[in-house]
Amino acid sequence: MEKAAELGCGALCFEGNIDFYGKSGFKPASEYGIRYHGLPEGGDASFFLCKELVPGYLDGITGEYSTPTGYLVDEREAEAFDKLFPNKEKKELPGQIF
Repeated sequence: MEKAAELGCGALCFEGNIDFYGKSGFKPASEYGIRYHGLPEGGDASFFLCKELVPGYLDGITGEYSTPTGYLVDEREAEAFDKLFPNKEKKELPGQIF
């Protein structure tokens, strides 16, 4: 959060567990008028969290979050990429516990 504030960000939004991140001041983004893309109005988006770093930064702002291109990985493309590298075998050295 410090780095985001240093970079001039007024708010942070991400996907996470409110039970964990709520202790750091995060709230469901829907409380700020921000919807999660693809969910119906009023749908459960409790995993999409937000925290204002600048008080009042999101006042009067509404919108919909859309996952950036490249955020999701195509498993087939990842497997094809992995095959470009030689296979390595794990070495068993004296003193290692298996």
